[in-house]
Amino acid sequence: MTEPPDPHAPDPDRDATARGAQTPPPGRAPHRSATRVARATASTILLVLTCVLVPLALLATWVHDIVLDTNRYVATVAPLAGDPAVRDAAVHRITEAVGAHVDGQRAAGDIAAWLSKEGLPPRAADAIRGLGPQLDSAANQAVTKAATRVVDSEAFATVWRTANRTAHNAVVHALTGQGRGAVGVSDGTVSLDVGTAVDRVKKELVDAGLKPAAEIPQVNRELVLFHSDELAEFRDAARLLGIVGNWLPVLVLVLGVAGVLLARRRRRALARTALGAAFACLVVAVALIVARHYYLDHLPPQVQSRAAAAAVFDTLLRFLRVSLRTAIVLGVVVALGAYLVGPGRLPVAVRGASDRTADSAARWAAAHQIDTGRVGAWTLAYRRGITLAVLLIIVLVFALWNHPTVLTVVLLVLVLLGVLALLALLAAGGRIRLDTGRVAPGPPPGER
Repeated sequence: MTEPPDPHAPDPDRDATARGAQTPPPGRAPHRSATRVARATASTILLVLTCVLVPLALLATWVHDIVLDTNRYVATVAPLAGDPAVRDAAVHRITEAVGAHVDGQRAAGDIAAWLSKEGLPPRAADAIRGLGPQLDSAANQAVTKAATRVVDSEAFATVWRTANRTAHNAVVHALTGQGRGAVGVSDGTVSLDVGTAVDRVKKELVDAGLKPAAEIPQVNRELVLFHSDELAEFRDAARLLGIVGNWLPVLVLVLGVAGVLLARRRRRALARTALGAAFACLVVAVALIVARHYYLDHLPPQVQSRAAAAAVFDTLLRFLRVSLRTAIVLGVVVALGAYLVGPGRLPVAVRGASDRTADSAARWAAAHQIDTGRVGAWTLAYRRGITLAVLLIIVLVFALWNHPTVLTVVLLVLVLLGVLALLALLAAGGRIRLDTGRVAPGPPPGER
């Protein structure tokens, strides 16, 4: 006889059904895993692109805002008119252009021949011919003094600025192959026409009594500023950078924000991206230093002055170097800030020490009848939101700053630290009032 089933006995089929009801549908777990992998991969790609493109964005901004902008370009190269190396090169080139046609030996020979026809004894004529080197030296000294006076005068600075402003299309030609002007480009050589200065020197020589100087013909009066055999190869890149100069920084910012938002650990992703971008900018800055030494060590004969070439190189790249240094410092500051707001032992200890210091200051103030009033209570209730708003304002100010520098970053960081310290003191004052029971905790009833 079969016994009836025990209702309390375990039923394998029933247990299997229950387990199946608790198990997620097939494919859901793998789907979540695939989504996480896809997000992590996309975040990594975007953040790597951000790090790589940050120095390229700075280069594009430099080309677009400095090199291809007339006012900023003139403001950049104007100080070169007072650079000692550039002035020495200009004096040397002007002296060559004028003095190359003052042949003292020939002049002495012509004078001796004319005097011989007038009855001058042969020995006296030979003595006059021997004065050729002295005439050369005297003429060169006169020309050099006149050229130095012209270059050292305010007139040369005015001529320099005016020539660079009116000839800016030729500077664009140096990088894009378009335009022409007083600054010329030929076979990778960038030169400045010093004809105006030569004409001034000729006029000074004529006014000083050297009438033959007025007969000096037109000569090659170009001062070579820069030479690169690869200049033509850079033109396409410069044209492209000029086009994307306005949009590439925005694109890099969008990529970076998207990469951080897609990351699982956003704070860590922000810190790593900031450090990666700073390292990329450091690599480019070192590459510029290496390129500068290589260029100056391999100057062609067309460049008359190594010191002048160095001054031009440094002046044209000054803003790019400042931008790279600023990006490096900014990256380190952002990474440090992201670390200090995290859960690590050191950040927690730093924040705890600052809060304890603020509490001590608030207790001292309360003991001396200094009260923060409702402002302290309000700051205590909304401290996180206020801090976020202040941080966003600081970021906006930096974004709108025209060509920020390292000093700009330091100044904004000091302002942020000062505001955070003030908020900590006000919140501590509100906490003291709350502890003593003189204020009600939290925001006003209407704002809850």
